[in-house]
Amino acid sequence: MSATLEVTAEPAESDLRIVGESLAAFNAADVGPAERVPLAVFARDQAGAVVAGISGYTAWGWLYVQWLWVHEQHRGENLAGRMLKAAEHEASVRGCHGAYIDTFNPAALKVYEGQGYEPFGALADFPKGRTRTFLQKKL
Repeated sequence: MSATLEVTAEPAESDLRIVGESLAAFNAADVGPAERVPLAVFARDQAGAVVAGISGYTAWGWLYVQWLWVHEQHRGENLAGRMLKAAEHEASVRGCHGAYIDTFNPAALKVYEGQGYEPFGALADFPKGRTRTFLQKKL
């Protein structure tokens, strides 16, 4: 019997959990456990409000920086570089040997390259008119 396909913009959390847990189990059996651990770095102003941050995780010996944001008023203060350095340090403590990040913002690309990240791939027109660049760094 063949399986039927369902396309949806509103997947049930339970269905997503099945896919995620099943893929994680397959990967763990194939290459070993990911030992995925969240990693976040925040910059706060004097009132304690978040003005910049990194959200990502470590897994399989790599740091993945999923999100990096700096409030407009705090750009030019090297917060991105300082946060990356802090995340990389924590990743090294966790035993990671590399880090990766991607961007389609030309200014962010220059910042990441300035922090020692090197491009290893790109997707043109992602989004339209921009190039998404994938970068890595040895820790």
